Amino acid sequence: MTAARHLYVHVPFCGHRCGYCDFVTVTGNERLHGRYVDALLVELGRAHVDPDTVFVGGGTPSLLADELLARLLAGLPAAGELTVECNPETITPAKARVLVEGGANRVSLGAQSFRPRLLEVLDRRADPASVREAVSTLRRAGLQNLNLDLMFGVPGQTADDLRRDLEDALSLEPEHISYYELEAKPGTRFTHAHGAELARQAEAMEEYYEVVVETLRGAGFRWYETANFCRPGHPAEHNLGYWLGHDYLGIGIGAVSTLGLERRRNLPSLPRYLSAVEGGARPPAAVELLTADERALERLMLGLRLDRPLPVNGARPLLDPAAVERLSREGMLVDDGEALELSDRGRFLADEVAATILR
Repeated sequence: MTAARHLYVHVPFCGHRCGYCDFVTVTGNERLHGRYVDALLVELGRAHVDPDTVFVGGGTPSLLADELLARLLAGLPAAGELTVECNPETITPAKARVLVEGGANRVSLGAQSFRPRLLEVLDRRADPASVREAVSTLRRAGLQNLNLDLMFGVPGQTADDLRRDLEDALSLEPEHISYYELEAKPGTRFTHAHGAELARQAEAMEEYYEVVVETLRGAGFRWYETANFCRPGHPAEHNLGYWLGHDYLGIGIGAVSTLGLERRRNLPSLPRYLSAVEGGARPPAAVELLTADERALERLMLGLRLDRPLPVNGARPLLDPAAVERLSREGMLVDDGEALELSDRGRFLADEVAATILR
């Protein structure tokens, strides 16, 4: 039995590739969808995992035909939380029934924005009406735990656009909102097309971030992780597993597993993945052996993103005491000798604070 508490299942298929995306995705290849689902279930069956949470991500898992999605969900192990990522334009009443009847008790819906011109910039196919209809359809099917993915810092976005997006998102009454800063990778067609505007947006990011936090907190959401907000009792348990440093198993192309001190990343080749699994072999992967200090550093980096004290335990030697003391004096973090916790001010600069205090 694989001792992983969390299972990630990667479905790479997308109707098209958005310009800013750097995930492992595959467009077209509909004829391979069935073979891929079968291969996922074979890979999973060899792992013998009994997880607390399962996350089916992508790509666009809801792009799978209803019968294929039903087959995939039926083959997953039971878990307390089963999340499926979906794009709004793929949600039909039949798809919603497949999700709920297949055991999905949490859906993460890729809304990104409610401003049509920003959705066009992002190469998104859904319009605001389809986001609202998808939410309504999922609710009618019985879904009671919904996350909306949104972005700020989109080329052309204004402060008023951001406030209106927040109003529109809150009007749908989701249990969870993930609000990400747009990160366009250098050299992509997106940065070539919007480079100057991305530079302008970078200057407004801190102001936008503060608006997001203030607005969502004011609406009763808990700012429990750098980019994640939930109503009481609805954190993303799967993602908390990553941030708390738990072991996790990833299956599918490009999926990552961290088990003890071994990190395995399946290679992002669909043909090689199918050939290996169908031939009885493990998927081709890059394997990295971590040191105990590297794992401890990762736990510190990720744990500091949360709104809770982070026990330092035996990792104190990995911290720069002078930096910890200085940032404590500056009101960026609290150090009680046993645990660290970032202040609100520190959380707005969480990555920078973590990089400063770690040796």
